[in-house]
Amino acid sequence: MASVDVVHVAWQRSTRCDTSSCVEVARESSGARVRNSTDPAGPVLIFSTEAWRALVEEIHRFR
Repeated sequence: MASVDVVHVAWQRSTRCDTSSCVEVARESSGARVRNSTDPAGPVLIFSTEAWRALVEEIHRFR
């Protein structure tokens, strides 16, 4: 697994998140990174722009 620099990334979480147990997302020109807010040094999922768009569209379909 490749190492990812997560220190210099602007992580954001939903305004609906009222606890510290949330998913955080960092949007980039190449796609997005996703991590667990309770484990900032833990694993990071990396999505290409196309994969991120597809994931968000699927989430919206099932809301």
